[in-house]
Amino acid sequence: MFDLPTDLPADLVPLSWLLGVWEGTGVIDYSAGERHLQGEFSHRVSFSHDGGPFLNYAATASFLGGGAPVPLLAETGFWRLGRTQGDSDPGPALLPPTAEGGVRTAADVEQLRTDQGFPLEVSLVHSDGALELYLGRIDGPRIDIATDAVVRTAGAKPYAAASRMYGLVDGHLLWAWDIAAFGAPLASHASARLAKV
Repeated sequence: MFDLPTDLPADLVPLSWLLGVWEGTGVIDYSAGERHLQGEFSHRVSFSHDGGPFLNYAATASFLGGGAPVPLLAETGFWRLGRTQGDSDPGPALLPPTAEGGVRTAADVEQLRTDQGFPLEVSLVHSDGALELYLGRIDGPRIDIATDAVVRTAGAKPYAAASRMYGLVDGHLLWAWDIAAFGAPLASHASARLAKV
């Protein structure tokens, strides 16, 4: 059970169960060619909003290999329902809306629902030089997303695709992340169980 904030834009209601800070541990178990990596990591994830029709996302992870924790990754980004942007939406860049639009309502959001839930768009930037655009669905307390695009800096390690699954189970945020890296096909990479702080 969770409290639904009263100041949420209608577009965020399907995502509202994610709001807050989540912490816990998970396991890494990934093979690519001759490489096999496994171990436990700590993970902290934050979902917040600042009044816009999207969630702000930030996450960090550290490897717990026996000695001092080793920072693995920091990522930041935005989660939003997938919908066509209209004249009443700002953008691109700093361009203001070109039409009066009013506030989106629950009825507007409900029009986005399909048999598989609501369309979802997630854009993430990693501290290691990778940028990901995920597309997928949110259906109640379950989210399934897969990369539509991965962009890497020239010096970033080979990373081609990913999929993630999130679920709210017994008050915990459970997630699994599959990746295609170092020339290997998409395969299981990491999973975690997080509790709301």
